[in-house]
Amino acid sequence: MVYTDVDDVSGNDDTIIVDVRAAGVCFPDLLLSKGEYQLKLPPPFIPGVEAAGVVHWAPEESEFKVGDRVSAFGVLGGYAEKVIAPLANVIHSPPELDDAEAVSLLVNYNTMYFALARRAAMRPGDSVLVLGSAGGVGTAAIQVARAMGASKIIAVVHRTGAMEFVESLGADVVLPLTDGWAQAVREHTDGRGVDIVVDPIGGPAFDDAIRVLAIDGKLLVIGFAAGAIPTVKVNRLLLRNVGVLGVAWGEYLHQVPGSAAVFAWGLSQLVSLGLKPPPPQRYPLSEAPAALQALADGGVFGKLVLEP
Repeated sequence: MVYTDVDDVSGNDDTIIVDVRAAGVCFPDLLLSKGEYQLKLPPPFIPGVEAAGVVHWAPEESEFKVGDRVSAFGVLGGYAEKVIAPLANVIHSPPELDDAEAVSLLVNYNTMYFALARRAAMRPGDSVLVLGSAGGVGTAAIQVARAMGASKIIAVVHRTGAMEFVESLGADVVLPLTDGWAQAVREHTDGRGVDIVVDPIGGPAFDDAIRVLAIDGKLLVIGFAAGAIPTVKVNRLLLRNVGVLGVAWGEYLHQVPGSAAVFAWGLSQLVSLGLKPPPPQRYPLSEAPAALQALADGGVFGKLVLEP
């Protein structure tokens, strides 16, 4: 990866050009840069699927004007001073947040708002268990669940050094991902189990996560950070009256036009009531390789952001 000059971008009637003030660093960026993502791109290309900044140019008939603060997602090119994005992939940034905070909110928090509000139909008073709680998705899950009125949030971490950070996010109970964690969840719920499990890791923890669901409980499949893609015996779902739900925010937006603005509006209401991501770890754009390496090494709590 090199820090260099490239040709300027130009737009058309279906796109918008954004002056990037903050670019998010996420696992798809890391996998793309290593050639390990499901989408294989021949180099050279500019990584970066999350960006926030101000409108540099927009079509006259669009809802965006030059100078508007916006966030763009799901397109390459964010690791640059300017990025071009389809209009459907651009939303207004919350006025309560700066650009680095807005880009921190963009994918993970919209995903978790979609997961809890739409897929799980969460209601105030539900209890929530979050696996992989120190990562970007886990961080968002804890804060969004708290903002939506969860009665109890139990967070599970595999990095013992992350427990203090996770507690600061608003989790009621923080447990290490060691033998016996599922029994500890039952004890903290008086044997009932939890209403919702947020699972961005998959792997061996999946089976125990199903076992700790309360009746009518729902497990949200967000990803497979642990590497292995688990399977489930559906008779267990039938007998226990629980469900396993897939969560693919980006794919949903493709299939349901206009839904990005709906979920972004709902999330913005939580922001206006006080939801705010933890301070992001900021790197200069020129140090993108170091930021990606930090992500790969697992030493990141919360969100990494590049600033041109």
